[in-house]
Amino acid sequence: MPTNTEIRASAEGSGSMLLLVHGLGGNGRSWSPIVPFLAGQREVLTIDLPGHGNTAARADSGTFAGLADDLQEYLEQNGLTSIDVAGFSLGGRLVLEMARRGCVGNVIALNPGGFWRGWERTYFEWTLTASQKLLHSLKGQLGVLSGSPISRTALLAQLSARPWVLDQDTVERELASFAETPTVVPLIRDLASGPAQVGPASPQAGRVAIAWGDKDRLCPPRQAPRARAAFPQATFHWVIGSGHYSIWDKPTKVADIILDGTGHS
Repeated sequence: MPTNTEIRASAEGSGSMLLLVHGLGGNGRSWSPIVPFLAGQREVLTIDLPGHGNTAARADSGTFAGLADDLQEYLEQNGLTSIDVAGFSLGGRLVLEMARRGCVGNVIALNPGGFWRGWERTYFEWTLTASQKLLHSLKGQLGVLSGSPISRTALLAQLSARPWVLDQDTVERELASFAETPTVVPLIRDLASGPAQVGPASPQAGRVAIAWGDKDRLCPPRQAPRARAAFPQATFHWVIGSGHYSIWDKPTKVADIILDGTGHS
């Protein structure tokens, strides 16, 4: 398994290596609903991005550019510049950026950020900032709130199409992580005010696939054509019945998309 004293990594399964990149305020464990469906065919490598989970923040970890540079450095230092990668949300945008830079193999981007325009930027910043403040104020009650389908629905309507059926432990862990991650607030501000994601993928990268939940309330489906325009060679998939976190709502479907898109169906 690749090692790096500055970025926490964990591996599971066997086969050719697949790197998974989590979303804003999450960590490597965010992928736990889908890892069992992947690990039978791939060695699944999950990381905590700088400023998330057990990886310490760097000076620029509150910016997208900083995280992208850190991820590229991690790939280069560990000889992983041809590794297959998948990411969701912020992680989806990061893996597209790695494809643009030509430092990865095949790429699967799930509901990637970075394709908002106009008032969508304001909505993104306002809704996530409000959620972070609310969750931070409720930290001591997240266990109880995660146990109720009603409160799960209220707290996760942005991210899941069916939050009431989600696993309580997963919900509590993800809500706590989002509330406690120190780089969330500056990242929200940077993502909302910074440049949109651009393409296309470099010829040095592998194949690219983009998947989008048709019930995404954070990065609405109308943003999908912009991603397709930026990466015109990418294969596109709708994940029907899924919200922003398709790895929660449709884990087996998303696993199939990842395995197929990386040549291991």
